Amino acid sequence: MATPARSGVLGAGWQAAKAYFADDDPLVAAANLVALVVLWNQPFYPLYVYWAVGPDIAPTFYTFISTPFFLAVPAVGRINARAGRALLPLAGIGNTVLSAKVFGVASGVEVFLLPCVLLGFVLFRPSERIIAIAIAVVGMLAFTVLHGRYGAPIHLYSIEEYAGFLKMNALSAGTLTAFIGLLVMNLIGLSAKH
Repeated sequence: MATPARSGVLGAGWQAAKAYFADDDPLVAAANLVALVVLWNQPFYPLYVYWAVGPDIAPTFYTFISTPFFLAVPAVGRINARAGRALLPLAGIGNTVLSAKVFGVASGVEVFLLPCVLLGFVLFRPSERIIAIAIAVVGMLAFTVLHGRYGAPIHLYSIEEYAGFLKMNALSAGTLTAFIGLLVMNLIGLSAKH
């Protein structure tokens, strides 16, 4: 049973987190929410790999290099809304490139470039189209230029393990893409009210 002091600390921490990820601009708030979802899932990633791929999870810890960038999205968004929104898909692209080097392209991790490119388009207004296109170009270049050119992965997995990786990454990227779709539906609903 939680003591009043402990529940007070947890409640205060929850309120601080809510305030940190909140924003009056619906596009910044959407970027912050996706960043929060990524941050929430990152600590569980080694477990996902353990369950879907196998017991060698040490290489997964490289993915935590991107954590500060996802955590910075709301802070950067408060300073400059465009920069904060751009940081999210760019951090995702960087994390995907790093993961492709660590795990190898056979892991299917490059599929995460798709939701990153999608975020680049949905987080920017028509007047900011050039930013969206630039992010899409970065995502597409990450695939077309780097695919097959990463060299040997940090850890080489077996064919069976790579099959598990591919399935896990396809499911995860598909789920993230569906979540972004739900955010877009909410954004369209908000704009229809105004």
